[in-house]
Amino acid sequence: MLTKKDLQQIKDHGIPLQTIYRQLETFSLGIPPVDIVTAASVGNGIEVIPEGGQVKLVDLFERQKDSLDIVKFVPASGAATRMFEFLHNFLVSYNPEQESLRDYLTNNPSAALERFIKHSKEFAFINEVRKMIRKHCPEYKKSSKGQRMHWFVKMMLEPEGLNFSNLPKGLIPFHKYSKYYTTAFEEQLFEAAHYSAVNDDAYLHFTFSEKHVPYFKEAFESVRKRVSKKTKTDFHISYSFQKKETDSLAVTEDNRPFRDENGELVFRPSGHGALLENLNEVDTDLIFIKNIDNVVAEEYTDTTIHNKKLLGGKLLWIQKKVFNYLGMLEQEEVDEGIIKEIRSFLWNELSIKDIPEDQARLFGILNRPIRVCGVVKNTGAPGGGPFWVKSEDGRVSLQIVEKSQIAMDDPHMAAIVNDATHFNPVDIVCGVRDYKGNKFDLKLFSDPRSGIITMKSEGGVPVKALELPGLWNGGMANWNTSFVEVPLETFNPVKTVNDLLNREHRPNA
Repeated sequence: MLTKKDLQQIKDHGIPLQTIYRQLETFSLGIPPVDIVTAASVGNGIEVIPEGGQVKLVDLFERQKDSLDIVKFVPASGAATRMFEFLHNFLVSYNPEQESLRDYLTNNPSAALERFIKHSKEFAFINEVRKMIRKHCPEYKKSSKGQRMHWFVKMMLEPEGLNFSNLPKGLIPFHKYSKYYTTAFEEQLFEAAHYSAVNDDAYLHFTFSEKHVPYFKEAFESVRKRVSKKTKTDFHISYSFQKKETDSLAVTEDNRPFRDENGELVFRPSGHGALLENLNEVDTDLIFIKNIDNVVAEEYTDTTIHNKKLLGGKLLWIQKKVFNYLGMLEQEEVDEGIIKEIRSFLWNELSIKDIPEDQARLFGILNRPIRVCGVVKNTGAPGGGPFWVKSEDGRVSLQIVEKSQIAMDDPHMAAIVNDATHFNPVDIVCGVRDYKGNKFDLKLFSDPRSGIITMKSEGGVPVKALELPGLWNGGMANWNTSFVEVPLETFNPVKTVNDLLNREHRPNA
């Protein structure tokens, strides 16, 4: 199926040919759905830490923090396009010259659009939009309500205006304060200063799209002085891109390589699982992972900060126990009582149920990267959650699983998903160094078989795309894991622009 020209293109893209053959084989054979046994729940894989225990773990984190290397890792490559999907539809389908806004809304009912129109003056970007209107729309004030709203949305989204459609989500104005607005990017800096800064220095690593780097650099320089002064913290920003060699080949519906109008192969980014490569290059004691859009206005950060310290303290507590046990298991002979204690620890603290009794295998189970994942009560939000999963060899383990990995047409599987009590908000603390201080190779602890085949569109033609195992799903499948319930107030993602009208995104609301 591959020509000499194809082989050269693959080589130039940096993908090993063997990887391409494996991808083609995966498309042909398919990826079996994840075999979920039951949803994790409180007392069955999820821990609720009482107030007294929280105080001890937060204190542990605060006592040890300044002796650690800590990085906050923020996936931030997503464009803002989806935030404004209903507004794009409005621009395309509404002609103010032919129809009044009232008639349009009657014929095309949209609760999201009506809410946006009603509250348009309350968004943080209102003054920026008004500047663009004054510049490009001299007849604005004399126009009909429909024409004014059409111009308003156009000045928000399109290149002649603010170009929000093509900006990364992290640089959209989120929160309006009395004298300025902030983006999610700035709020991530502010928040990091309160739990991941060490001796007044905060290190953050963002994964951007390469084309967006100049925008982020400009944004950082414009807010650096303000946020540093406010938090008394110096910020150190590093960034990386999703690597081209992690891309996957697009194929037709009958699993043949898809070619564009020039006859060239088409490669697609392979989802956030590709960021395992980026995470693997961060060599530090603790890594906090949080998505770019999950932020709140400053006055609502106390709960988030407390729970970040709680998760960090829980990881340090687990890590100390694990490192001590590994040191004991290094000895030639280990007391039977210690073996029993280690097995009890694996069962109760890391939810590992298939536990060997021999010393060497216990060592192998303990000597892995560690993650503590905050989970929130399920509100029906799309995305993954904690489940007990059975592997091909019959072992049952606790994993984060995306809904797209589950055979929802199977009534039994659908019932398990519908009964799930908790959701994964991507609130994770990682320990990626071993008991001797050496960094793990994280690629050795992923499950390469847990990717997802999805349908996409290339130039209006349906194609199949392969997503790598998600960073916190299959990408961390063989890590030692602890799930801890955190308050729902810590989960405030902005999936659509109207989410910015929620209380947590409204300073002084």
